[in-house]
Amino acid sequence: MFKRLKIKKGDMVVVTAGDNKGKQGRVIEVNREKDTVIVEGVNMITRHRKPSAQNPQGGIEKREAGINISNVMLMDAKGNATRVGRRRNESGKLERFSKKTGEAIK
Repeated sequence: MFKRLKIKKGDMVVVTAGDNKGKQGRVIEVNREKDTVIVEGVNMITRHRKPSAQNPQGGIEKREAGINISNVMLMDAKGNATRVGRRRNESGKLERFSKKTGEAIK
């Protein structure tokens, strides 16, 4: 059974720890098994690829690597890093909200 995580694909996040501290980006992928997220343009690594049928040229490829989910925080609509809570709205559906401002997160 996987944990219920507070960050989803498509969220804007800010990195709070590590070499990329302070960088912001959109979440491309969430790995619930490893508790990691891949953030667009953050934690770039270099891969050296041998020529193959799909890539006959080969060469050096840059791509994003995973960051532990504990090292990123969600950004609210105003661009501030915030913790995330869950509550029921007026219609009874669960929604995420910013613990800093109390506003719902879309």
